[in-house]
Amino acid sequence: QVQLVESGGGLVQPGGSLRLSCACSGFTFSSYTMRWYRQVPGKERELVARISSTGSSTNYADSVKGRFTISRDNAKNTVYLQMNSLRPEDTAVYYCNAYWFGMPEYWGQGTQVTVSS
Repeated sequence: QVQLVESGGGLVQPGGSLRLSCACSGFTFSSYTMRWYRQVPGKERELVARISSTGSSTNYADSVKGRFTISRDNAKNTVYLQMNSLRPEDTAVYYCNAYWFGMPEYWGQGTQVTVSS
């Protein structure tokens, strides 16, 4: 059974930090590109960051570049998103996603991040 379980969301003040985790099971984690998306009500899901299967390559949305860092631990089947200098516009539900060309995509259930004073 495939599972992607996000954790680490919550309420944080502007300028603060959070670290999201996504623990994965039921598929060959080390073969998959992992991505973090976010979504606010009424808007399309936005790709925030991606990391290659080995962790050697990362990409970020312009809106988070320099503030967010994606990483992974293939021994623990877990992907992380370190979020620093958070802004109110970062408020969203954050989802992790597993992607491998030609294979089914997998999604987590999401974790809420709220940035507010």
